[in-house]
Amino acid sequence: MYYRKITSNLKAALSDTPVVVINGARQTGKSTLVKQFAESDYPAKYFTLDDMGVLAAAHQDPAGFIEGLPGPVIIDEIQREPALFLPIKAKVDRDRKPGSFLLTGSADVMLLPKISKILAGRMELLTLWPLSQCEIAANKQCFIDTLFSDRILDLKTSDIDRSVLTKSILSGGFPEALSRPSEVRRKAWFHSYITTILQREIKDLSNIEELTVIPRLLSLLASRIASLLNVSELSRSISIAQTTLKRYIALLEATFLLRPLPAWSGNLGKRLVKSPKVMLCDTGLAAYLLGADKQRVEKMPELIGPLLENFAVMELQKQTTWSMTQPKIFHFRSQTGQEVDVILENPAGQIVAIEIKSATTAKAEDFQGLKFLESTIGERLINGIVFYCGSQIIPFGRNLYALPISMMWK
Repeated sequence: MYYRKITSNLKAALSDTPVVVINGARQTGKSTLVKQFAESDYPAKYFTLDDMGVLAAAHQDPAGFIEGLPGPVIIDEIQREPALFLPIKAKVDRDRKPGSFLLTGSADVMLLPKISKILAGRMELLTLWPLSQCEIAANKQCFIDTLFSDRILDLKTSDIDRSVLTKSILSGGFPEALSRPSEVRRKAWFHSYITTILQREIKDLSNIEELTVIPRLLSLLASRIASLLNVSELSRSISIAQTTLKRYIALLEATFLLRPLPAWSGNLGKRLVKSPKVMLCDTGLAAYLLGADKQRVEKMPELIGPLLENFAVMELQKQTTWSMTQPKIFHFRSQTGQEVDVILENPAGQIVAIEIKSATTAKAEDFQGLKFLESTIGERLINGIVFYCGSQIIPFGRNLYALPISMMWK
């Protein structure tokens, strides 16, 4: 059993907000988290719309279903009956007691038409991603907060065996997949997982006649992780009209399988490339789609670079959900080709810029993109980091450091 780091955020939200929604892909542990919460910190009745009887009652009479619920309640997989949101709003407007509703959803309610507006000012959204390496390692610290401080040289060095890192990347963070004893069993789980997503979330959200195109699209996107999203090129590769393709991509994003990394523009006064980078929610899923098991990665080491970048980006993305700093996460690419893998921007506009390298040694040229960014934004850049697969913290100039990638979670 893993302790989920958004638990403290969940407690705080339920103490002052009538409706709290936990979003996230299927099988990230939402149901487990809310059930545990109901047993200890939050005495609420639990209902799931995966139960066909409960779903039928909610669908037949949404208002009556909500009115008949006693006290604080948990409704799991709320996206299966969007008609419940209006009666929830009506009930909350009559009694704005904090913690009245704890909802979970495997589709991003902010991307569902009208729903985000219905509960505006009445709800708080939390996102539960697959397990972070911090949660797997039971590390209590938040590395992102340290990146925005002047304490980087005070950190303890951390080493990780290359084979252990590769295993972590290929296994991913879905709790059920991690519990499987072998690669063969994990592959079977991911196969069933994609089938479930097609038959439930995507089918519920949209009428798609050719569901078989979604696995093909996912595999195609997996082959392009850590690269710019090029809809025109994807459209040609998969022979789907761009308008249809954009709709499918939006569905994959709404179900948290695809998490594009947006471009950072700031107020640079220069034209920047606006395309997001392709990132999947989990590198175990990406590796399955690529057929990238341990043996294949050993024979084709070029596969590990994009997977490592996706792995690091998602680890940072997960940490943003519980950090005190609460930065937003982007990538940077100028029109002239200068790029930085990750930009973290805090609410004050301060920047931590990060490059991700699979090499075991860090070199001065690894900092070129960081130095270009520093020359452009000046003191807004408070730290520039190169993550690499070595074991030492190495200064490369004022506020420029090479750090072992495992320091994110060790």
